[in-house]
Amino acid sequence: MGELKSQIKPFEISKTEVWEAYLKVKANQGAPGVDGCTIEEFEKDLKGKLYKVWNRMSSGSYFPPPVKGVEIPKSHGDGVRLLGVPTVADRIAQTVVAGHLEKRVEPVFHPDSYGYRPGRSALKAVEPGSTGLMPVDSFSGNEEVPCDLR
Repeated sequence: MGELKSQIKPFEISKTEVWEAYLKVKANQGAPGVDGCTIEEFEKDLKGKLYKVWNRMSSGSYFPPPVKGVEIPKSHGDGVRLLGVPTVADRIAQTVVAGHLEKRVEPVFHPDSYGYRPGRSALKAVEPGSTGLMPVDSFSGNEEVPCDLR
């Protein structure tokens, strides 16, 4: 009963990582989630709220709150799609997790893989001069396109 609890956290998440994640979330200026808390309101107790995110994540007791559903019109005008808007705190937590995952998985991606990777996109994959791709207008239609399907 009189034992001291260990101060060692089961997950290695630094307060710096949480701070850097907050800066990214702030730069995006997203809408408030189900709690109605804006970035500005979050900043009123920034130190306390960032500590709460860090403490819960590093101790393994973080549970994300519900996501606010917002209907937005489809780009072609035919209906709406549902967009999930997380809270500011949850976006910070997600950014921390994404950073951890990125460090682990980025080294195993093929160099020509562009989907969902930092600094890459489908548009960059088809830019003139990118590896393995040729502009469509350079084909006459009778060429053989060499490809390696390993």
